[in-house]
Amino acid sequence: MNLPNLITLSRIPTMFIIVGLMYCSWWGAATLAFWLFIASAIGDWLDGYLARKRNIVSNFGKFMDALTDKVFVVGIMVAFVERLAALYPKGYGSVIFLVMVLLTLCREFLIAGMRMIAATKGVVVAAERGGKIKTVMQFVAVGFLLFVPAMEKDWARYLPFVITDYADILYKTGLGVFIIATALTVSSGVSYALKYRQVFDDTAK
Repeated sequence: MNLPNLITLSRIPTMFIIVGLMYCSWWGAATLAFWLFIASAIGDWLDGYLARKRNIVSNFGKFMDALTDKVFVVGIMVAFVERLAALYPKGYGSVIFLVMVLLTLCREFLIAGMRMIAATKGVVVAAERGGKIKTVMQFVAVGFLLFVPAMEKDWARYLPFVITDYADILYKTGLGVFIIATALTVSSGVSYALKYRQVFDDTAK
Protein backbone atom coordinates (compact mmCIF):
# COMPACT_ATOMS: atom_id res chain seq x y z
CA MET A 1 0.00 0.00 0.00
CA ASN A 2 1.70 3.20 -1.19
CA LEU A 3 1.09 6.83 -0.19
CA PRO A 4 -1.14 7.79 -3.17
CA ASN A 5 -3.45 4.83 -2.44
CA LEU A 6 -3.59 5.74 1.25
CA ILE A 7 -4.60 9.30 0.33
CA THR A 8 -7.24 7.90 -2.01
CA LEU A 9 -8.71 5.52 0.57
CA SER A 10 -8.71 8.23 3.27
CA ARG A 11 -11.62 9.94 1.50
CA ILE A 12 -14.03 7.21 2.63
CA PRO A 13 -13.56 7.65 6.42
CA THR A 14 -13.32 11.40 5.88
CA MET A 15 -16.76 11.33 4.26
CA PHE A 16 -18.22 9.76 7.42
CA ILE A 17 -16.54 12.40 9.58
CA ILE A 18 -17.87 15.24 7.40
CA VAL A 19 -21.41 13.83 7.48
CA GLY A 20 -21.17 13.42 11.26
CA LEU A 21 -20.04 17.04 11.63
CA MET A 22 -23.03 18.18 9.56
CA TYR A 23 -25.25 16.93 12.41
CA CYS A 24 -23.22 18.56 15.18
CA SER A 25 -24.41 21.83 16.73
CA TRP A 26 -21.21 22.89 18.55
CA TRP A 27 -19.31 25.92 17.32
CA GLY A 28 -16.78 25.15 14.61
CA ALA A 29 -18.30 21.84 13.48
CA ALA A 30 -19.57 23.27 10.17
CA THR A 31 -16.25 25.02 9.52
CA LEU A 32 -14.32 21.83 10.26
CA ALA A 33 -16.57 19.90 7.87
CA PHE A 34 -15.89 22.48 5.15
CA TRP A 35 -12.10 22.40 5.57
CA LEU A 36 -12.02 18.60 5.74
CA PHE A 37 -13.84 18.61 2.43
CA ILE A 38 -11.33 21.07 0.94
CA ALA A 39 -8.46 18.88 2.19
CA SER A 40 -10.08 15.82 0.59
CA ALA A 41 -10.58 17.70 -2.68
CA ILE A 42 -6.88 18.62 -2.68
CA GLY A 43 -6.07 14.99 -1.87
CA ASP A 44 -8.04 13.93 -4.94
CA TRP A 45 -5.55 15.85 -7.05
CA LEU A 46 -2.53 14.99 -4.91
CA ASP A 47 -2.87 11.20 -5.07
CA GLY A 48 -2.81 11.21 -8.87
CA TYR A 49 0.07 13.68 -8.96
CA LEU A 50 2.20 11.61 -6.59
CA ALA A 51 1.40 8.36 -8.42
CA ARG A 52 2.49 9.87 -11.74
CA LYS A 53 5.57 11.58 -10.29
CA ARG A 54 6.76 8.38 -8.56
CA ASN A 55 5.77 6.24 -11.54
CA ILE A 56 3.57 4.00 -9.37
CA VAL A 57 0.31 4.34 -11.29
CA SER A 58 -1.65 1.09 -10.92
CA ASN A 59 -5.00 -0.33 -12.00
CA PHE A 60 -5.95 -0.59 -8.32
CA GLY A 61 -5.19 3.09 -7.82
CA LYS A 62 -7.21 4.12 -10.87
CA PHE A 63 -10.17 1.98 -9.80
CA MET A 64 -10.15 3.12 -6.17
CA ASP A 65 -9.70 6.78 -7.11
CA ALA A 66 -12.85 6.70 -9.23
CA LEU A 67 -14.75 4.63 -6.64
CA THR A 68 -13.84 6.78 -3.64
CA ASP A 69 -14.81 9.93 -5.56
CA LYS A 70 -18.28 8.49 -6.08
CA VAL A 71 -18.67 7.28 -2.48
CA PHE A 72 -17.33 10.56 -1.11
CA VAL A 73 -19.57 12.90 -3.11
CA VAL A 74 -22.75 10.81 -3.11
CA GLY A 75 -22.46 10.12 0.64
CA ILE A 76 -22.36 13.83 1.43
CA MET A 77 -25.17 14.54 -1.05
CA VAL A 78 -27.42 11.98 0.65
CA ALA A 79 -26.78 13.74 3.96
CA PHE A 80 -27.74 17.06 2.33
CA VAL A 81 -31.10 15.55 1.30
CA GLU A 82 -31.89 14.66 4.93
CA ARG A 83 -30.66 17.99 6.23
CA LEU A 84 -32.80 19.95 3.76
CA ALA A 85 -35.85 17.86 4.64
CA ALA A 86 -35.29 18.62 8.33
CA LEU A 87 -34.74 22.35 7.81
CA TYR A 88 -37.50 22.87 5.24
CA PRO A 89 -40.12 20.16 5.89
CA LYS A 90 -42.76 21.92 3.76
CA GLY A 91 -40.48 22.91 0.91
CA TYR A 92 -39.64 21.23 -2.37
CA GLY A 93 -35.88 21.82 -2.14
CA SER A 94 -35.18 18.45 -0.57
CA VAL A 95 -37.37 16.67 -3.14
CA ILE A 96 -35.50 18.28 -6.04
CA PHE A 97 -32.20 17.46 -4.37
CA LEU A 98 -33.34 13.87 -3.82
CA VAL A 99 -34.23 13.46 -7.50
CA MET A 100 -30.81 14.75 -8.55
CA VAL A 101 -29.04 12.44 -6.09
CA LEU A 102 -31.06 9.46 -7.36
CA LEU A 103 -30.18 10.34 -10.96
CA THR A 104 -26.53 10.48 -9.94
CA LEU A 105 -26.76 7.11 -8.19
CA CYS A 106 -28.47 5.48 -11.18
CA ARG A 107 -25.78 6.76 -13.52
CA GLU A 108 -22.94 5.60 -11.31
CA PHE A 109 -24.42 2.10 -10.88
CA LEU A 110 -25.04 1.86 -14.63
CA ILE A 111 -21.49 2.82 -15.56
CA ALA A 112 -19.96 0.66 -12.81
CA GLY A 113 -21.96 -2.35 -14.03
CA MET A 114 -21.03 -1.64 -17.62
CA ARG A 115 -17.33 -1.46 -16.68
CA MET A 116 -17.55 -4.84 -14.95
CA ILE A 117 -19.25 -6.45 -17.95
CA ALA A 118 -16.72 -4.83 -20.29
CA ALA A 119 -13.84 -6.12 -18.18
CA THR A 120 -15.04 -9.71 -18.63
CA LYS A 121 -14.78 -9.15 -22.39
CA GLY A 122 -11.38 -7.51 -22.26
CA VAL A 123 -12.78 -4.06 -23.03
CA VAL A 124 -11.49 -1.09 -21.01
CA VAL A 125 -14.06 1.68 -20.40
CA ALA A 126 -11.73 4.62 -19.92
CA ALA A 127 -12.68 7.80 -18.09
CA GLU A 128 -13.68 10.54 -20.50
CA ARG A 129 -13.65 14.31 -20.33
CA GLY A 130 -17.38 14.59 -19.64
CA GLY A 131 -17.12 12.32 -16.62
CA LYS A 132 -14.12 14.22 -15.25
CA ILE A 133 -15.85 17.59 -15.64
CA LYS A 134 -18.91 16.15 -13.91
CA THR A 135 -16.82 15.14 -10.91
CA VAL A 136 -15.21 18.58 -10.68
CA MET A 137 -18.63 20.27 -10.79
CA GLN A 138 -19.91 17.96 -8.05
CA PHE A 139 -16.96 18.89 -5.84
CA VAL A 140 -17.57 22.61 -6.47
CA ALA A 141 -21.28 22.24 -5.62
CA VAL A 142 -20.56 20.41 -2.37
CA GLY A 143 -17.96 23.04 -1.46
CA PHE A 144 -20.50 25.84 -1.80
CA LEU A 145 -23.18 23.93 0.13
CA LEU A 146 -20.79 23.18 3.01
CA PHE A 147 -19.51 26.75 3.07
CA VAL A 148 -22.97 28.20 3.73
CA PRO A 149 -23.57 26.59 7.17
CA ALA A 150 -19.98 27.42 8.13
CA MET A 151 -20.77 31.08 7.49
CA GLU A 152 -24.16 31.04 9.20
CA LYS A 153 -23.26 28.97 12.28
CA ASP A 154 -19.63 29.87 12.97
CA TRP A 155 -18.68 33.15 11.32
CA ALA A 156 -21.84 35.29 11.39
CA ARG A 157 -21.28 36.55 14.94
CA TYR A 158 -17.83 37.86 14.07
CA LEU A 159 -18.69 39.65 10.84
CA PRO A 160 -19.60 43.37 10.80
CA PHE A 161 -22.49 42.79 8.38
CA VAL A 162 -25.54 40.57 8.06
CA ILE A 163 -24.65 37.54 5.95
CA THR A 164 -28.17 36.24 5.31
CA ASP A 165 -28.35 37.56 1.75
CA TYR A 166 -24.83 36.41 0.93
CA ALA A 167 -25.49 32.95 2.36
CA ASP A 168 -28.63 32.66 0.25
CA ILE A 169 -26.69 33.60 -2.89
CA LEU A 170 -23.98 31.03 -2.10
CA TYR A 171 -26.58 28.35 -1.39
CA LYS A 172 -28.38 29.01 -4.68
CA THR A 173 -25.03 29.03 -6.48
CA GLY A 174 -24.17 25.63 -5.02
CA LEU A 175 -27.58 24.26 -5.93
CA GLY A 176 -27.25 25.66 -9.45
CA VAL A 177 -23.82 24.08 -9.88
CA PHE A 178 -25.23 20.76 -8.66
CA ILE A 179 -28.04 20.99 -11.22
CA ILE A 180 -25.41 21.51 -13.94
CA ALA A 181 -23.37 18.61 -12.51
CA THR A 182 -26.47 16.39 -12.58
CA ALA A 183 -27.13 17.32 -16.21
CA LEU A 184 -23.51 16.43 -17.03
CA THR A 185 -23.89 13.22 -15.01
CA VAL A 186 -26.87 12.12 -17.10
CA SER A 187 -25.41 13.23 -20.44
CA SER A 188 -22.03 11.59 -19.80
CA GLY A 189 -23.81 8.41 -18.67
CA VAL A 190 -25.81 8.31 -21.88
CA SER A 191 -22.61 8.97 -23.85
CA TYR A 192 -20.84 6.06 -22.12
CA ALA A 193 -23.83 3.73 -22.69
CA LEU A 194 -24.03 4.57 -26.40
CA LYS A 195 -20.28 4.38 -26.99
CA TYR A 196 -19.88 1.02 -25.24
CA ARG A 197 -23.31 -0.47 -25.93
CA GLN A 198 -21.65 -3.44 -27.65
CA VAL A 199 -20.57 -4.79 -24.25
CA PHE A 200 -24.23 -5.64 -23.55
CA ASP A 201 -24.47 -7.67 -26.75
CA ASP A 202 -23.45 -11.25 -25.96
CA THR A 203 -23.36 -12.07 -29.68
CA ALA A 204 -20.81 -9.34 -30.46
CA LYS A 205 -17.20 -10.40 -30.96
